[in-house]
Amino acid sequence: MVAVTENGNEFIFEIKGFHKIWALKSKIIVSKENIIRAYQNENEFTFWKGFRMPGTEIPGLIAAGTFYKKGRNFWDVINTKKALVVELKDNYYKKLIIEVENPEAVIQVLNTKQR
Repeated sequence: MVAVTENGNEFIFEIKGFHKIWALKSKIIVSKENIIRAYQNENEFTFWKGFRMPGTEIPGLIAAGTFYKKGRNFWDVINTKKALVVELKDNYYKKLIIEVENPEAVIQVLNTKQR
C-alpha cells in the first residue's frame, strides 16, 4: 500500500508497512511537472510485470519493486481493484503502478495538480 501526499511542487509516494521490505524502497518523490497522468486500467495489471530488478514477485499475490518492461516501472500491488497507474516523464521510473486506499481520490489529486 502506498500513501500519496502533496508537498509544495512535488508528490511523495510513501510505501507503507512490510511493503517497504518487499519493494526494497520506502518512498518515491516526484515533481508535479513530471506527472503526465494517473488512471486505472485493468489491462496494465498483466501477469508478466517485466524483468524483475530489486523487488519481490509472487504471481497472483504481490508485485513490489522495480521491473523493466518498456522502461523502468515501480510496482507495489496486492489488490488490483485499488491499484492505479501514474505515468511519468523525465524521471527514473516511467510508470508507478501502485495500490492506494482510495484510488479515485488519488487520481483526482494527481490529475488536477497545478503545473
